[in-house]
Amino acid sequence: MAVTIDLTLDCADAQLLRRFWKTALGYVDEPPPAPFATREEWHASFGLPADDSVDDGAWLCDPDGTGPRLCILKVPEPKTAKNRLHIDVRVPGHGGPEERWARIRGESERLVGAGASVLEEFAGHHVVMADPEGNEFCVGATPA
Repeated sequence: MAVTIDLTLDCADAQLLRRFWKTALGYVDEPPPAPFATREEWHASFGLPADDSVDDGAWLCDPDGTGPRLCILKVPEPKTAKNRLHIDVRVPGHGGPEERWARIRGESERLVGAGASVLEEFAGHHVVMADPEGNEFCVGATPA
């Protein structure tokens, strides 16, 4: 049996990135683990210092249960270098190169509207972008 993975993003504002990545990926807030009724209840079970807020983290999941879980955690240090691992957002659909490029461009424009920025375009292939805190990711088409 294969193992599963979670992706974790360090950040300064977990709720800002939570909203962005929910929009970008179509993910939903992950329910708290059993037996807890809320994330606040789950968080309180760790006995953390009073200044450690549940809002300093966010947990997202694919509503279909197929994609990896995304954990977003506030850390004290700022981002200082290029990501060594990044997310590829793949837009679905078929068609010729012009149709694929139009879908890629459309998705990148939608994500700019959600707070991302375009870093570089590789015309006809993919767009390198940054989320609202500068974490790099790419937008491309689903492999044919």
